[in-house]
Amino acid sequence: MKTIQWYPGHMAKTSREIKAHLKNVDVVFELLDARAPLASRNPMMHEITKGKPRLIILMKADLAPHKVLTQWVTYFHNEFTRAITVDAKGGRGIENIVEKATELMRAKRERAQARGLKNRPIRAMILGIPNVGKSTLINRLVKRKATKVGDVPGVTKHLQTVRIHEELSLLDTPGVLWPKFEDPEVGKKLALLGAIRDPILALDDIAVYGIAWLLEHKHDALNAHYDISVVPSASIMDVFDAIGKRRGFLVAGGAIDYDRVIERFIHDFRHHKFGPIMLDVIP
Repeated sequence: MKTIQWYPGHMAKTSREIKAHLKNVDVVFELLDARAPLASRNPMMHEITKGKPRLIILMKADLAPHKVLTQWVTYFHNEFTRAITVDAKGGRGIENIVEKATELMRAKRERAQARGLKNRPIRAMILGIPNVGKSTLINRLVKRKATKVGDVPGVTKHLQTVRIHEELSLLDTPGVLWPKFEDPEVGKKLALLGAIRDPILALDDIAVYGIAWLLEHKHDALNAHYDISVVPSASIMDVFDAIGKRRGFLVAGGAIDYDRVIERFIHDFRHHKFGPIMLDVIP
């Protein structure tokens, strides 16, 4: 994979702003992509917000295997962290957010009440990588279009506070990646899921990674979607050729138009044509 500018200037600026606002925050809502809970977890933000109660929200839960997601919820659960699964577009799991945030704040609120202080709305900061679904979630919570929503990374540009109801207000933040991926596979997973803008990617590398993953884990779904017959041991070029011939992606002389095959495959993967996906393995 070619060298990619993962960390543009606005992300560095956002990181500084997040640090500056943390002192005014009660709880961190950490949004992860349910299809890659570890790859989509920004280690830099995890370190910056260390010490704050944390609600991990596994977004796009309808696109990942339910049984495995249940295991991920258990994996993340500890004294200072709760985890839930949410399908923001369908509205499933939204109702658990305030409940879990209140649960995380219970001890602090009880101490405040013992000193004669009244409860105030919980102040939460919502964090996540680009295109993880922050804006969709917020709009669901407030039941109106409070923030812009898009299917490309980088829609939210500035920090903004959104009042949910009497129990909760949210500080929304732009999606932030981190300066360097120690494991190149993390970058490929995020690119495949659409968390990184395409113009800076080598799309053929991303398609090769995605097809190799499907051959190993869901080759039946690959065959069914494209109406082809490749075996798990097939080469990547065999798959490209099969898709190109079946879809008629040809150039003059009958050769395969590999650019069209690559673009179609990445489009299909991001539009959930292969059923539930889980790219990460629980440690």
